[in-house]
Amino acid sequence: MKEPIIQVKDLTKSYGDFEAVRGISFDVFKGEIFGLLGPNGAGKSTTLEIIETLRQKSGGTVIVDGMNLDTDPEAIKKIIGVQLQTAGFYPNLNLTELIQLFVGLYQMEMDPMELLAKVDLVDKAKSKFKELSGGQKQRFSIATTFINRPKIIFLDEPTTGLDPQARRNLWDLIQEIRNNGTTVIITTHYMDEAEVLCDRVAIIDSGKIIGINSPNQLIDELVASGFEKEKEVKMANLEDVFIHMTGKQLRED
Repeated sequence: MKEPIIQVKDLTKSYGDFEAVRGISFDVFKGEIFGLLGPNGAGKSTTLEIIETLRQKSGGTVIVDGMNLDTDPEAIKKIIGVQLQTAGFYPNLNLTELIQLFVGLYQMEMDPMELLAKVDLVDKAKSKFKELSGGQKQRFSIATTFINRPKIIFLDEPTTGLDPQARRNLWDLIQEIRNNGTTVIITTHYMDEAEVLCDRVAIIDSGKIIGINSPNQLIDELVASGFEKEKEVKMANLEDVFIHMTGKQLRED
């Protein structure tokens, strides 16, 4: 029996008469990559921000690693890592200085070079954040989620705007994070990304979960309903061709 590390029950969030989250319930299991998918405005970001202790809920229950969000928000903050958007970094500090800043805020001890090695950025240790390429900025942003050695990390559209090599490189990094025992919660608008990375996904629309299962099971259920694609499904796609022809190595600016 898989053990849940996050339990959400009848979660609601209202802004006046508008219900952004309408009584959703789901579990996230230890050691899985869980995707929360949905169109813009579906309620997925609100849901994650509530779990991350960044936004107040209107109703329902959230339990994170056995701790109740209502009574233990500060304890929950200590065991999660949240990917910062690029606007959250001081642009004139180099990567070593930024890590030292965050380590001090968390009152932790950590070797900045060890952390940079995890995301293949040792050679950029003295570079300023604003000087990094898009892929490097995303890798560094993910690296900062490791600083407090979290049990759970939240990644919000981590590959948006990246070229195919940088995107595949981040896929490898996210899978490595999970393989090392950390639970990963991810949002993405790329369905191929969710299909490759996620053990399970929840699809949310208009504040309600309308489907939850493994990507393969959801696809099988759709096919069993009589759905057929007009175009023949091939064993590879154009991105695979691009990677194969140009190489998987990162091309940094």
